[in-house]
Amino acid sequence: MLTEAEIRKIAIKNAYDHDGKAEVGSVISKILGTFPEVRKQASEISKQVSAVVSEVNSLGNEKIISIVEKEFPEFMVRVTKKQEHRLPDLRNVGKHVVMRMAPSPSGPLHLGHSRMSILNDEYVKRYGGDLVLRIEDTNPENIDPIAYDQIPMDLQWLGVNVTQVVIQSERMDIYYDEARKLINSGHAYICFCKQEEFRKLKLKSEACPHRDSSPVENMESFEKIIRGGFNRGNATLVIKTDLNHPNPSIRDWIAFRIVDTPHPRTGLKYRFYPMMNFSVAVDDHLLGLTHVIRGKDHLNNTEKQKYIFDYNDWTLPEYYHYGLINIPDTVLKTSIIKKGIVNGEYSGWDDVRLGTLMALKKRGYAPETFRRYWIESGMKEIDAEFSWDIFNSMNREIVDKNASRFFFVKNPMEIRLNNETALISKIPYHPGIPDTGFREYEIGSNASIFVDPADWNNLDDGKSIRLKDLCDVQKIGNTGKVLSIKPGKEKLKIIHWAPQGSLKFIIFRPDGTTDKGISEPLISSYRGIAQFERYGYVNVEGEKGTGYFLHK
Repeated sequence: MLTEAEIRKIAIKNAYDHDGKAEVGSVISKILGTFPEVRKQASEISKQVSAVVSEVNSLGNEKIISIVEKEFPEFMVRVTKKQEHRLPDLRNVGKHVVMRMAPSPSGPLHLGHSRMSILNDEYVKRYGGDLVLRIEDTNPENIDPIAYDQIPMDLQWLGVNVTQVVIQSERMDIYYDEARKLINSGHAYICFCKQEEFRKLKLKSEACPHRDSSPVENMESFEKIIRGGFNRGNATLVIKTDLNHPNPSIRDWIAFRIVDTPHPRTGLKYRFYPMMNFSVAVDDHLLGLTHVIRGKDHLNNTEKQKYIFDYNDWTLPEYYHYGLINIPDTVLKTSIIKKGIVNGEYSGWDDVRLGTLMALKKRGYAPETFRRYWIESGMKEIDAEFSWDIFNSMNREIVDKNASRFFFVKNPMEIRLNNETALISKIPYHPGIPDTGFREYEIGSNASIFVDPADWNNLDDGKSIRLKDLCDVQKIGNTGKVLSIKPGKEKLKIIHWAPQGSLKFIIFRPDGTTDKGISEPLISSYRGIAQFERYGYVNVEGEKGTGYFLHK
């Protein structure tokens, strides 16, 4: 029969890996796998495990972490069994693929864009070929000039290898030429209906009164629009489709409209701008796209774009439409972010309350986390919800091994120790990786230290507590009577602390709140992800005395 200590160790490990809650079945499976000789005693062991797991789960996550740090530091280096997650093979792949990412430059990329970018990049890496970054900027009213430079930087940070950059506003003459071809072939016409009138006709499957205008008439009107002969809202270019199509949105759809807003790159040089479905179809063909991956919210767009391909006798790419992902508790909408930046609610596109890649990078997320998450999510057609718990768990595995440990004390209160001789504190930078060394502090006789008032005030007078890697003390008012400079046999609650000379530190959290306190002196020379013990992972800015909360 296994000893209770052996069962407890496995239960502690399971609880540590699952936020303080061990699972009986998982612990039993681990025991039977590790000690096959006890399988005949499974029923007796099951009772033992249930009792031990119940006791372990009653400790709480904070206590579990303290036990691991003291008794089982090897658990803190998590060796993850790598399970290969492979995206499905693409259909009809020739010698290579040509794929694309097509963001609008309304702002920098956000978390949702990372899915599209990484999936395309993964396939180009698998099959070889080209990955086109196409900036779709044919809506001058929804452009933030910062995006032209920031989007490529966001992709570079994600590790996405772009082989060609295309900016649609530089291709206007191409779109005009393709429009002329469709006008001449009788597949497109100029409509002078008001928008609401045109919409009502479509819903009734009735033709616009201008639908049967001759190609000559349509071409004259088209050239006049380009020269500025019509005002906004007075004319559109429409692609002929099936007026009896069961989906009203696919019946004769608008391909060009007049826009008077100056474009940040071309000014007022152009006024007749292609709609997304026209420019995308033209570019997908001319750029040689072999495969297109996008969300299923583009299914109707795909059907519209197929008309352009059919009318020109072009070869269709292979289309894939994945399910939509709802990303909870995250600000992604660029119009909301822009408004917030203008009115001072947000400090910029990298404000840590946002879901932009700039903000997530600032908080300290590793780019590898995005790739792993989206590959494991795959290209399922069903809708799903983004899991911050899983995403953070993946990120924790990546950043933990390089994250030094430090103490951070919120709202510090000063307590005096009654030690007659100096104390030496030797604290590992990473308990699971001894080679990282130690932080060492000397605490002089009768010196003061700082603790979190939530820890100290909740301790009854006369009770004892353990200052992590320093000493055991008994609470006597605001004095800590030193009982032992080495941990005693008694099991005590372990708290963190900060020595004299600690630095003021402020942590910005993604919910908009801040935590203020102090951190130990050696934090001043540190940059990057640190684990503030009993608090969480923080991206530290060094001597600025600031950091950004990442996750627990």
